Amino acid sequence: MDYDILISGGGIAGLTAAAAFGNAGFSVLCVDPAPPVTEREAQGADLRSTAFLQPAQAFLAEAGLWERLAPHAMPLQVMRIVDAGGELPEPRIVKDFDSAEISELPFGWNLPNWLLRRELSAHLQGMERVTFLPGTATTALFTREAEARVTLSDGRRIRTRLVIAADGRNSPMRQAAGIGVKTTRFGQKALAFATTHPIPHGNVSTEIHRTGGPFTLVPLPDFEGRPSSAVVWMEEGPKAEALMALDEEAFEAAMSERSCHHFGPLKLASRRTIWPIIAQHAESLTGQRLALVAEAAHVVPPIGAQGLNMSLADMKVLHDLAVARPEALGEASMLDAYARKRMPDIRARVAGITALNRASMLSTPLLRDARATALDALYGVKSVRKTLMQMGLGAKG
Repeated sequence: MDYDILISGGGIAGLTAAAAFGNAGFSVLCVDPAPPVTEREAQGADLRSTAFLQPAQAFLAEAGLWERLAPHAMPLQVMRIVDAGGELPEPRIVKDFDSAEISELPFGWNLPNWLLRRELSAHLQGMERVTFLPGTATTALFTREAEARVTLSDGRRIRTRLVIAADGRNSPMRQAAGIGVKTTRFGQKALAFATTHPIPHGNVSTEIHRTGGPFTLVPLPDFEGRPSSAVVWMEEGPKAEALMALDEEAFEAAMSERSCHHFGPLKLASRRTIWPIIAQHAESLTGQRLALVAEAAHVVPPIGAQGLNMSLADMKVLHDLAVARPEALGEASMLDAYARKRMPDIRARVAGITALNRASMLSTPLLRDARATALDALYGVKSVRKTLMQMGLGAKG
């Protein structure tokens, strides 16, 4: 056997998996078709950010990664929901979900995605049990009961006990295994960029709902001496494309208005990126000697910091099963247990976030009023508010 585990995909999820399994003593090969972009201003840099919620942070600590990431992390103490669905673009309901109600810790810690790739890649270089090959793709998969054989783009055939597909929403390994997906398209796209603003964010993540989808500002460290936030702005596809085409001055005016001037006038602090919004889940999480994780298994709109945290929940379950019975790595019993533990939560969260996204897209005044009334009612009952926060962190409902 060449490696215990082959990970297809070197994004944040794949790199984290490589570190976690390597730290647990397994020999790991992680491959990705493209080298990671690890500089903020480089072409192709991922300008989104990731909020690691409490369970994800605990897993990163277990994997030996958190000590490296913590100096760059911005704590998220409050999740603020703003309904601005009235006639004018201004807040009419503002509700703060404060982590102090349920925990002594923040909800999570936010880091820019490009920086995560830089730190994770550097960490793997110091791990004896992990080999990371950027610029190398998986091209074919052959499995039998005892092992999997994966063909790489450099012509090599790797024998391994377990293949982890962390290779994205169009996963080559999932397709090679013949596993289908169910996809929901919303006709939306999301703009991602960084901003500065005169009013400090106070470690508050702010989600502003009007039409087209939420406008979310997530705290970042100060940039060039000014408070800074990462923004994800979801809109109907044609409107998002039109916004992308605006010059900088017009775009700043548009985003300041859409933010309801919550932190004052917003200034661009990066280039803009755009991508389509879908919800998707695989019809099965496993194949012979194969486990699907992250966007190979599930894709959700960027609401409530659920996407990558669901991915790390996948990894945590796989990791714990492997550590508990290393002799069963990649066997049907382990993979069946993984699917049983993860599939119900994945399907529930994909359905829930899909519903939340549709509610955020509402454009008719009557339905927007109903959304605001529901937010007010849910927040007003302390037990419901606390339950919603606990479910957001990953507790079972």
